[in-house]
Amino acid sequence: MSRLWSRLGARTAAVALLSVGVAGGFYLGEDRETQQQGLTAQVGAEVDQAEYEYQRERQAAYQVQSARQRAAEYQAKLRAAEAAKEAAERARRAEEAAASRKREREREAAAAKQETKPYEGPIPASCAEYSGNRKIGCAEMIKAGFPIKEFPCLDKLWTKESGWNHKARNSSSGAYGIPQALPGSKMGSVADDWETNPATQVKWGLGYIEGRYDTPCGAWAHSQAEGWY
Repeated sequence: MSRLWSRLGARTAAVALLSVGVAGGFYLGEDRETQQQGLTAQVGAEVDQAEYEYQRERQAAYQVQSARQRAAEYQAKLRAAEAAKEAAERARRAEEAAASRKREREREAAAAKQETKPYEGPIPASCAEYSGNRKIGCAEMIKAGFPIKEFPCLDKLWTKESGWNHKARNSSSGAYGIPQALPGSKMGSVADDWETNPATQVKWGLGYIEGRYDTPCGAWAHSQAEGWY
């Protein structure tokens, strides 16, 4: 704004000087009144032009300021919209996580109510020294064609993974059962009773071990080296 006033002041001073010079020259002439009228008209035109330019620049400055303000308001709206979107996404993820935890608790409760299916297969004499799910694991291992010397490795492997608990569930990963299948539903490829039948879980686990590590001792060696199998 000070720049505009400076320009207006400069124009006004110039007009004033012109007025003085012209007035002095015309004062020496003969038709003083006519000349004075022309000078007055010229001065008025200069003043009007200066005022017009001043108003035009003021309007331009106002338009620039208005445009900046609208841009700032628009950016603020964009930021608010983005913040609202992020908050909605966080709320959605929190709801999904809560719903997932609820389903998991309901599933665990339902599985806990189901009775464990008793083992109906024969128990080899070499497995008689074991009890519970270990005895089932030993019997199924022999049935799968592994020699009895492999069982100490299998015992240590699944003791580490689940303690031979066929209802063991890893709360962080979701792995389930004696072999800690991830997800547990993989064991459904053996039988639908994978949640409650230790034999089903052992059969699946032995198939998994044979496919990736050849033998239980191979799986146990990998678990010792890497922390998982």
